[in-house]
Amino acid sequence: MSARAPAPPLGSYLNDHLTGAFGGAALARRMAGTHADRRRAGELRVLAREVAEDRDELVRIMNRLGVPVRHYRTWIGVAAERIGRLKPTGTLVHRAPLSDLIELEAMRTGVEGKVALWRALRVVADENPAIDPADLDRLARRADDQARLLNGWHREVSAEVLTRRDGAVPGRVSPR
Repeated sequence: MSARAPAPPLGSYLNDHLTGAFGGAALARRMAGTHADRRRAGELRVLAREVAEDRDELVRIMNRLGVPVRHYRTWIGVAAERIGRLKPTGTLVHRAPLSDLIELEAMRTGVEGKVALWRALRVVADENPAIDPADLDRLARRADDQARLLNGWHREVSAEVLTRRDGAVPGRVSPR
């Protein structure tokens, strides 16, 4: 059975995910390099490596399917990550604690999108021998593991950032 040429929506879909993958890899790498918590920074370095590996795997899959990589889109992903650094988090001089939560939520969104990508490609793999279904299953499991890790951190970071030591909720006036 020979590999069929990809339908135009597949090329757009894969390039959309590749754009996000380049931005996600840049964000993960930056988060790993700037995080104050040593344990979490180490885990972020592992996550950043895996996100970059997943991005590279997507490029290999695109090549096997004959889908051209739209290189200008990869730059858009990296530029979007850099523009995301300009978010208003309440401070201009140093890194705000809110940055950790916002960046974590961006990573969660990207990883959940990646899970959906690998599962969607599983349908393509059933009809196209250029893609190994077992590879996609492995990638989906790894993305599920990444999502679980990020979801666990989300609860911790939310508590750290959105509550104060005195138990007060930010933005709420305490009774006198």
